[in-house]
Amino acid sequence: MSLDPQLVIMAKAPLIGRVKTRLARDIGAVEALRFYREAAAGLIRRVGRDPRWHTLIAVAPDRAVHEPGIWPEDIPRVGQGEGDLGHRMGSLFRDLPPGPVVIIGADIPGIGKHHIAAAFAALGGNDTVIGPAEDGGYWLVGQKRRPRVKDIFEGVRWSSEETMADTLKNIREQNMSVALLDRLADIDEGADLAKWRKKT
Repeated sequence: MSLDPQLVIMAKAPLIGRVKTRLARDIGAVEALRFYREAAAGLIRRVGRDPRWHTLIAVAPDRAVHEPGIWPEDIPRVGQGEGDLGHRMGSLFRDLPPGPVVIIGADIPGIGKHHIAAAFAALGGNDTVIGPAEDGGYWLVGQKRRPRVKDIFEGVRWSSEETMADTLKNIREQNMSVALLDRLADIDEGADLAKWRKKT
């Protein structure tokens, strides 16, 4: 039985009006789509082929799994399935082969290989790991998934300042240990993008 680390990159098909909708309100749909495409492609280039873990792209909508020319052909893809973000991530945690799983979004430009390596290292001694975002959410969540997978997303208020606090509450109520990684910026609004561009 393989217990290899598995990295899941959650990605939406890059269609205008369907990605980074909050950012699009500030900078326009075309620029938001351009940012998303560049961020996703850059992230996949940086972390998608590292031999220390197996990478999988979880795609929404599910039919986009088979669309040519969007995703790298050498990285496996699956559909995200139905339901809210917590339901979709919970399904990935439950359904993937045995071994630690770390899930990230495709649109966080600050994620590097060292962050993913740190997450899997943290799961060596903890049940869960979270990468906090500056807006109260998180850019990474992972579970060791041993001895079994637990639901840590029940009642989480997504896309809010309470997202991480709700998830941490669920984790602690189930007596699971958690490690926290570096805090990174999630680019959701025009001000976030401007701030990030000044740093890079």
